[in-house]
Amino acid sequence: MYSVRVEAGFSAAHFLSGYHGKCENLHGHNYRVRAYARGADLDGSGMLLDFGDLKKALREVCEGLDHRLLNEIPAFQDSPSAERIARYIFDSLAGLLPGAPLQAVEVFESDTSMARYEP
Repeated sequence: MYSVRVEAGFSAAHFLSGYHGKCENLHGHNYRVRAYARGADLDGSGMLLDFGDLKKALREVCEGLDHRLLNEIPAFQDSPSAERIARYIFDSLAGLLPGAPLQAVEVFESDTSMARYEP
């Protein structure tokens, strides 16, 4: 089995509605995002998925989130948790790279806190 990973980042603000604690207040993060692809088959060039294609798609998705108030994006249902952000990015990548062997997306809110979405 082969696996590839690329990274990108974005900065954004959010608050968690329905949550009682300091994260219910408006705050921001410098998010780090990792996207993974996994599969058993390589293409004619000997690659699972071109790093450049995956990086370009991930950067495009992250640019759409950069310097935004994430609560204003309908997909997050007004509570953009790291888990929902990871799912959103995965689904967006799948739309940009149909048929790609995407495995998972990890979203880091800090060096020590991460959520992962894997269908």
